[in-house]
Amino acid sequence: MSDVPIEIDDNEIFQQRVAKAQALRDAGIDPFGSRFDGVQDIEKCRAAYDPESSEPQKVIVAGRLMAIRLMGKSIFANIQDSTGRIQLFASKGDLGDEAFAAYKKLDVGDIIGVHGDLFTTRTGEVTVRVESYRMLSKSLRTLPEKFHGLTNVEQRYRQRYVDLIMNQESRAVLQKRSVILRELRNYLAEKGYTEVETPMLQYIPGGAAANPFKTHYNALNADMFLRIATELYLKKLLVGGFDRVFEVNRNFRNEGMDRKHNPEFTAIELYQAYGNCETMMELVEDMIKTLAMRVNGTLVIHVGGRDIDLGKPWRRAAYKDLVKEVAGDNWFELSREEKYAKAKALGTDVQPEWSDLEITHEIYEKLVEDTLIEPTFVTRLPMELVPLAKKCDDDPTLVDVYELEINGQEISPGYTELNDPIDQRNRFLNQTTLSGKDPAQAIDFDFLTALEYGMPPTGGMGMGIDRLVMLLTGADSIRDVILFPQLKPQK
Repeated sequence: MSDVPIEIDDNEIFQQRVAKAQALRDAGIDPFGSRFDGVQDIEKCRAAYDPESSEPQKVIVAGRLMAIRLMGKSIFANIQDSTGRIQLFASKGDLGDEAFAAYKKLDVGDIIGVHGDLFTTRTGEVTVRVESYRMLSKSLRTLPEKFHGLTNVEQRYRQRYVDLIMNQESRAVLQKRSVILRELRNYLAEKGYTEVETPMLQYIPGGAAANPFKTHYNALNADMFLRIATELYLKKLLVGGFDRVFEVNRNFRNEGMDRKHNPEFTAIELYQAYGNCETMMELVEDMIKTLAMRVNGTLVIHVGGRDIDLGKPWRRAAYKDLVKEVAGDNWFELSREEKYAKAKALGTDVQPEWSDLEITHEIYEKLVEDTLIEPTFVTRLPMELVPLAKKCDDDPTLVDVYELEINGQEISPGYTELNDPIDQRNRFLNQTTLSGKDPAQAIDFDFLTALEYGMPPTGGMGMGIDRLVMLLTGADSIRDVILFPQLKPQK
């Protein structure tokens, strides 16, 4: 076994490895390697291996050494690439004295390239017999201890690169994110949607009610904002003749961080001319089911410690009916003062100055939303909550929208989009009056001008990609599905 000291501080190990790197340079070997051609995925090597074959099965693999076991004149090691791990076997007889002596000086964490052939050990493990190897990158820092890994949760996010090396579950989730995005794009392409890109820097942040990040554009001497949504620009494209359009985008909201929120997040918005809210409900249900099957091979997802069967009928429930279920059938007949008192009694943190609508929505957000575990389309919301959606034909105080809730969180909102420029202008002006904002700084008048040229009847929807990935991977926190989530700066 290895004679490396068991107790040694990180700084001493660092200095030892720096010295090893210099020794390689002195011997004419670049410790940080060069091009290494013909590398094969480890898992593909495993899949192609035929233990019954009488012919040598040559492979070229490269990756990070995750374990080294010295056994006299032979060395067993494990190497890892992005697809998996495989055992290496190196012997003094195969490598020769000089190369074997250098091989013994390799450290866990080093990245090497190997030429060899596959065989099966007596314990049945597929192994690469090392014929030759090359140092590709010397690791100067030690990896976390094998069985405990990176146990500090914040450190896992802050040093994601180490987390990905040590934690196969983290790596699998984040690799699956890439697959989900690819399949999402494939799905929409099959449906005839065109992918576009719209500006991230905007003079007026529109399309949602959120606090933006502000910056200054020196070339124009103008204040600008990082976008909070893509809605207005995508609707301008509908005016211009794009009938089915989508964007996978980064949005930025200068607000809080928690298990479900990151200030920089990925979302998709899509719009379909001649559709409506019903069109979008049908689309998003089929989309999520299709993605679940393509990515997981099943419609049953395990999330939040429970199984949710996406194949069961998805519930549809009106916003007011859900509020009544927890606040009483007479809730909407109560005065504002009575609602305030009842909301307090139900345990919500309502404030005395809040409006009737704000109190009601607090009931929904705190007492209803978390209970919607099975897929539920919440429909017919108050008009004031969604100023860019069309009014319901039978009740102008409500808008024809849905909010899709799964596992107690919103996954996707969708609308019958408002295409009446006069109604839209009035709603924007009412919003600025209530908020006290200057219309010139809060309203995208160019968007209103675009609507005046005529936008077809349209269905639109948005979806948080991060939350979708959480749903399809069973991740508990948004930080688990973002490669580099936002964190407080280290002092």
